[in-house]
Amino acid sequence: MRLLLIHSDYIKYKTKSKTKIAEEITNEKKEGEFKNSLVVFTAVEKKDEKNPDGVVENAATEINDIFSKIGAETVVIYPYAHLSSSLSSPESAKKILHDMEIKLSSMNLNVARVPFGWYKSFEISCKGHPLSELSRTILPEKTEKETNEELNVQKSEFHILNKGQLYNVDEFQYQTNDFEKLVDYELDRTKSSGEEPPHVKLMKEKNLAGYEPSADIGHLRWYPKGRLIRDLLADYVYNLVTERGAMPVETPIMYDLQDEAIRVHAEKFGERQYRMQTKSKELMLRYACCFGAFRILADTFITWKNLPLAIYELSTYSFRLEKSGEVVGLKRLRGFTMPDLHTVCADLEQSMQEFNNQISMCDQTGEDLQLNYEVIIRVTDDFFQENREWVFQAASIIGKPIILEILPKRKHYWICKMDFAAIDYLGRPMENPTIQIDVESAERFGITYIDSEEEETHPIIIHCSPTGSIERVIGSLLEKTAIKMAEKLPMFPVWLSPTQVRVLPIAERHLDFALQLADDLIKQNIRVDVDDRPETVGKKIRNSGNEWVPYVIVVGDKELENNQLMVNIRESNEKTLMNSKELINRVHHDTINMPFRKLPLSLKLSERVNF
Repeated sequence: MRLLLIHSDYIKYKTKSKTKIAEEITNEKKEGEFKNSLVVFTAVEKKDEKNPDGVVENAATEINDIFSKIGAETVVIYPYAHLSSSLSSPESAKKILHDMEIKLSSMNLNVARVPFGWYKSFEISCKGHPLSELSRTILPEKTEKETNEELNVQKSEFHILNKGQLYNVDEFQYQTNDFEKLVDYELDRTKSSGEEPPHVKLMKEKNLAGYEPSADIGHLRWYPKGRLIRDLLADYVYNLVTERGAMPVETPIMYDLQDEAIRVHAEKFGERQYRMQTKSKELMLRYACCFGAFRILADTFITWKNLPLAIYELSTYSFRLEKSGEVVGLKRLRGFTMPDLHTVCADLEQSMQEFNNQISMCDQTGEDLQLNYEVIIRVTDDFFQENREWVFQAASIIGKPIILEILPKRKHYWICKMDFAAIDYLGRPMENPTIQIDVESAERFGITYIDSEEEETHPIIIHCSPTGSIERVIGSLLEKTAIKMAEKLPMFPVWLSPTQVRVLPIAERHLDFALQLADDLIKQNIRVDVDDRPETVGKKIRNSGNEWVPYVIVVGDKELENNQLMVNIRESNEKTLMNSKELINRVHHDTINMPFRKLPLSLKLSERVNF
């Protein structure tokens, strides 16, 4: 069932003529006017015929929930076939609409129903507040809330998995605070402090990103330094997956919910979707790259010899209509950039082999980004009982204790999932890489391959984001600096630092030497700038520290005379004498095998704008 709900100042309708399927009505029903009403434009669909009572129950529950929030006086059920291209039979539609009226009336609502099967003119005035225009797709199955309540009768089991042994979460001897904090969070033992995570202040202070006041909440604007870091991270993931054989693709950000496979897949995500209505279609903005990836795979001829086969996309952007109270900084956004890898596997055995490969890949991103990941593996009970040894073996790849969650039944498209999380300053996880074994989507989207017996077969698909969202990676890096600030000077990894080397001429006569040195470093693919502003050397050094510049060189008379450079090294907080070649080798060692992009700012700090 499709619903378009309008909170109206008024709606007026008048019947014009009847069709062959029109219901018989009294003269009173031939026209009507309702003020301050929730108008529910309704299209009953073919699939609703399988469980009419279920769709009536779910529709009434949703309508009642919206009605209670907006202060309307009347619910007006308005038959509107134009919302769907897959309509039920007229008799089924009339019965379901009639039952909706009865069900809503039983909820003590004032309900009116506009006649079915008549050509009608109508006039409506929409109130124009945030809840005045809503669209909903109602499924005949049990509501998500009911399903979750049933599943929660048998709750998940949590264990600690370490070196092939299972441990009770309350008896395990925790060696690190981060891991214990993740366990507490998963077991709902963590209380919110209400504090703002430190990275929110840092992302603004370091001129990386800021809130965009003219956009919807949870959408950021990025400044040159932040954009550079994002691009470097995107390059990093691109190299990571293509080196392993993944093929890059690009797909649309908007999808038609009249496509049944897309609609069913979207419904699994619940109401946290951006949706929009055109004259003829209900559309949604993607919340991941799955829709486009699956459509490509469904249109691709694949044989068993091609498997495993992987396609990759960087979604700029994906959209999730998170609750406004949950949107914060880089941790949870409504518009974000997600690296999305989908791998087609012949069967469960091949998918588990590939899963192991992707564990190693995700674990590597933690090393390359200098982030500590704590890990959870989530499995259904059936999968665990049948593949217990593999679960233990997969966990051993991490090389340290992890959480094992055993779900009593499958309630998602996946049967096994591994999540990697960095722990923020407030002791809460920031979910980063994830891997999932998907056993539903291939059949739903019509993805097949030709097996060795020349039979058409549905594969298994692995979803993987090797780093998690790009924004959350940057947030994790900033949170790490806040945690470690008491131990060492905060900084980004050198390959991600916007300015890797800064040259500080003491006086104007040293500027030409500083510029020549900078030019030599730029030719060696090092991001360098020159602080030529008329400030004291002490202030220039402090400014460099505030920007977390890894290498700072003060240029004076001695440097001009002997071509030796006194380099301030942020990581060790020490000064070391080097020549330019030694400095170049040092930076290249710090950035080996990492992507490089030029600094998108003026070489001279005096020529830069202040965002």
